[in-house]
Order: sequence, then C-alpha cells, then structure tokens
Amino acid sequence: MFLLLPFDSLVVNLLGISITVLFTLLLVFIIVPAIFGVSFGIRKVYMKTLLKIFQWATLRIERGAKEKNHPLYKPYANGIIAKEPTSLEEEIKEIRRSGSGKSLDTPEFELSDIFYFCRKGIETIMDDEVTKRFSAEELESWNLLSRTNYNFQYISLRLTVLWGLGVLIRYCFLLPLRIALAFTGISLLVTGTTVVGYLPNGRCKEFLSKHVHLMCYRICVRALTAIITYHDRENRPRNGGICVANHTSPIDVIILASDGYYAMVGQIHGGLMGVIQRAMVKACPHVWFERSEVKDRHLVAKRLTEHVQDKSKLPILIFPEGTCINNTSVMMFKKGSFEIGATVYPVAIKYDPQFGDAFWNSSKYGMVTYLLRMMTSWAIVCSVWYLPPMTRQPEEDAVQFANRVKSAIARQGGLVDLLWDGGLKREKVKDTFKEEQQKLYSKMIVGNHEDRSRS
Repeated sequence: MFLLLPFDSLVVNLLGISITVLFTLLLVFIIVPAIFGVSFGIRKVYMKTLLKIFQWATLRIERGAKEKNHPLYKPYANGIIAKEPTSLEEEIKEIRRSGSGKSLDTPEFELSDIFYFCRKGIETIMDDEVTKRFSAEELESWNLLSRTNYNFQYISLRLTVLWGLGVLIRYCFLLPLRIALAFTGISLLVTGTTVVGYLPNGRCKEFLSKHVHLMCYRICVRALTAIITYHDRENRPRNGGICVANHTSPIDVIILASDGYYAMVGQIHGGLMGVIQRAMVKACPHVWFERSEVKDRHLVAKRLTEHVQDKSKLPILIFPEGTCINNTSVMMFKKGSFEIGATVYPVAIKYDPQFGDAFWNSSKYGMVTYLLRMMTSWAIVCSVWYLPPMTRQPEEDAVQFANRVKSAIARQGGLVDLLWDGGLKREKVKDTFKEEQQKLYSKMIVGNHEDRSRS
C-alpha cells in the first residue's frame, strides 16, 4: 500500500500542473483578450484550416461517387419548382386563353379556373416555402459533423478515420474547453452585475455596467468559437432607439451584445435564466415582463415607449419575427415595436452553416440539447451588417414600416423576404389567408362584370 503513495502523489502533481497550465492558457489567450476586445487571430487560422479539410473531404466524396457511378445529390437553393411572379388574374387569363379561348372579360365562372387553384395547391405541397424555413438548411458539402449529408456513403478508410478524429477533438477537447468558458462568462456576468448593482446611480455605475456586460458576452462568444465579421459599425444603434434584427438562434443576443451595449426585452424566467435576469437588471435597466403581462400589448408598448423616450438609456434589442427561422429567409415582423415612433436601427445577421448550424429548431430540440449541439460544432461563423437608421414616414402605418425594415434586412443579408408569419411553425394557417384568395377571385369575377355593365 505504501509503495503506491509516491505514484499517487505523482499523478496528483501532474493533474494539478495540467489544470494550472489549462487555466493559465485560458486566462492569457481567451479571457484577457476578451476583456480588452483583442484577438490573436487564432480562430481565423482555425477556420481556414477547417475550410481546407472540408474541401478535401468534398472532393474525396465526389471522386468516390464518380468511381462508383453514384449520382450526387444537390440541394435546390431556390426550390424544386420554378415559379414566376405572376398574379392570380394573369394566370387565370392564360388558362382561359389556352383552354376555351375565352378571355377574362367573360364574368361567368369557368370550369378551367379550378386548374389554377389545383396547381397552386400541388406546388405548395411539393415545395412549401414556409415549412422548410423551420428545418436546418441542407449543405452541398459534408462538414464532418454528422452523416446527414445525402452524398456521404462509406468512401474510404481515411475519410472515416478523419470523421472519427473530428468526433474526438470536438467532444474530448473543444466541449470541455467551451463549457469552462461558458461557466466563466456566466459566473462573471452574475457576479459582476450584482456588485455593480449596489453602486449609486451615476456615470461610474453606467460605465462599469456596460463594460461588465461587454466583457462577459465576449467570453461567451469565445465559448462557441464564434468568428464574427461586423460591417458598417458607424451605424451601430444609439441610445433612445430600437435595434431590430432577423432571428435565427438564442445566441443572436450575445453575437450583437459582444459588439455593443443593449437593453434586453423579454419574459421573466425561473431557474438559472431567472438568476441571470435578476442580476442583470440591477446594473442596467433591462425591460423584463411577467408572464401575465406579455399578452397585454398596451402595457408592453407603454413600457417600451417610456424606455426609448429616455435618451440616457441603452437601445432596446428586439427580434420582431418572434421565433427562430433557419437563416435562409426573413418572415413577417410583428408591428408592435414599429408603433412606438422611435428610430429603428436594422441589423442583418447571416450565419455560415459550413462550420455549424446555428438555427434552433425549438420544436425538435430542447435548450440543453441545442446548446450541446452548438458546443460540439466546429465553430459559429457569421456576418453582421449594421444598416442606416430608419424612421417611420408620415404616410406609413406600422405594418408598412415593419415591411420596409424587413425588406432592407433581407436584401442586405441575402435572405428571402417572406410575408408569412413565423407563428405558422406551431399554428395552422389562419382562415383569413384562405379568405383572401377567395376574395381576390370573387373580386376578379364580380369586378369585371361590374365594369362591363357600366360600359
């Protein structure tokens, strides 16, 4: 028994030295640079290395498929059906002209008209432009994260070994490192904001609150190995305004908050999230709502209006879509935040899914599972564009203003601009959408009949 003591002592000493070295490296290369907003360029070198590996793997798959006479699957970026941007009236006119030879001037119902609605229904079933926005974007190349790519078969021993090596690196090295960083960032956020909260209101408290938030968010960003490129920083949101952005993931918050100062808006939660919220609000006037208050639109609007009218308070960060979309499109913006009358600062966020899919499919994964997927991905790579501030025009209502801001974000981020409500992720299509098509067709028939009667 006593002969084992020196060996046990050696193991303990080696373990202690390893932990000390690990925390020293974390402190020197990650935590301290995060505090001062400095980067050594290690993540960019890491990203370039990954790109070369992905390119080699893709070429190997293509060569293997060619040798085995195997057709390669290519995802359809613009859908599987080519759709022309034509109106209901134009299409029915074309159907009548090619079928019965009659024109749309005939007010009676034509049996051939039903072919338009049949075709539209089949197109929607085959290529639904809404439902596919709530599932992960398909990649053309394999990124060694999983075997979900349609093209991946057993190609070679080297490719399979490379995949296995990637699993070991992500789960045995990157995951523990990222968990340690996330724990450090969250602990510092709770501790720092709590301490700052006890200081008297003034410039000192405001300065410390901003920099504590910024430092902790930057540490959390590094916990995801996030590589972010910010564009047009001169347009960053200012006090008294509202920052609106497209929504892909809960990490959108830390992506933006690691480059600026924001007041958060949201519902009060319990558990760990509740602890974080209570600590944050002590240092900075964030806008939290009770569960019973969220549905009261007038109360929410009143609280937001009071916040933006105080020019000393930080800009509010809002995601008007109300749900996460897979970063291929922007869906309908809720009009609430556009009724307030404040200056709106649009922000477009575009993720690169090659290194890791940031989209949170909340109907499929819980928060813990989602975070585990994020922390075991290669990296989170994204670009952020700050667009020029926008204000509501005198002739615009809130819905028109929201659509104008949404179009600007979609255009800048290279996203599809959709009019559909993101709430369709969990709800059925409202009857009003069906009635709208019925009204268009009825108006077309009745309207033409009335015009003919007047003439």
